[in-house]
Amino acid sequence: MANTISQAGFQRLKEELDYLMTVRRGEVAENLKIARSYGDLSENAEFDEAKNEQAILEGRIAELEQIIATAIVVNDDDISIDSVGIGSKVKLRNIELDEVETLYIVGSTESDPDNDKISDESPIGKAALGKKVGEIFEVEVPDGMIKFELLEISK
Repeated sequence: MANTISQAGFQRLKEELDYLMTVRRGEVAENLKIARSYGDLSENAEFDEAKNEQAILEGRIAELEQIIATAIVVNDDDISIDSVGIGSKVKLRNIELDEVETLYIVGSTESDPDNDKISDESPIGKAALGKKVGEIFEVEVPDGMIKFELLEISK
């Protein structure tokens, strides 16, 4: 399944993959070598831990390779300021609370709610897609419905 991702997000994934393959693989291999030197592998907790660490690392490398191979990269030049899409920076007003927040709509791979990056598959992200400045839209959340007004779209 293809993931839509920004240029910056794609670059971060490539950098992480490069780091894992060039630096972390060597560190994990060294940890395995050291643990192996402790002798009897059947009762060697350090060896078991190093093997587990290696499996997690290789799993992440495989995951990143898959994401990168199938990614649909949204170029910064292609981000519209006319309607909300992946890569849009939006300013929304919660009508009921009269609170304004700025969010970045990103692909699910880049989602980071703590840094105001919400997935296009999240309730707010999905509801905001395609909207234009001035539009009001509703989002269903566990507590009910929230109404938002789209105040601004930028890159």
